Amino acid sequence: MPERRRIHRKYLMYYTRIYDMPKGDLIGHLVDITPGGAMVISEHPIPAGRQFELRMELSMDVTEKPYMSFQARSIWCQQDIDPRFYNTGFELTGVSSDDAAIIEAIVEAYGFRDN
Repeated sequence: MPERRRIHRKYLMYYTRIYDMPKGDLIGHLVDITPGGAMVISEHPIPAGRQFELRMELSMDVTEKPYMSFQARSIWCQQDIDPRFYNTGFELTGVSSDDAAIIEAIVEAYGFRDN
């Protein structure tokens, strides 16, 4: 599959929990994020093409808000290098400018540094 990402991916050193709302079921942990997309690692495959209302726990290191809610659409899912897990790519939709700033703060605080 050709690379379509416009913003350079930064893997995170801190895997925050991601919940599927409104039930609040844990679907996985955040691996990387940009204002336009995210990758989540989970124990179960997540079908591509589904629309989600997701909630992400936030750290006091990046904001005073305890969590951020956003719409996302699953784009792809594939088995992780560890066959017990699955990686799913999401397209984030309707991210506010305030939430985009929080995402940038997450990347700054927890992203691996480029050499």
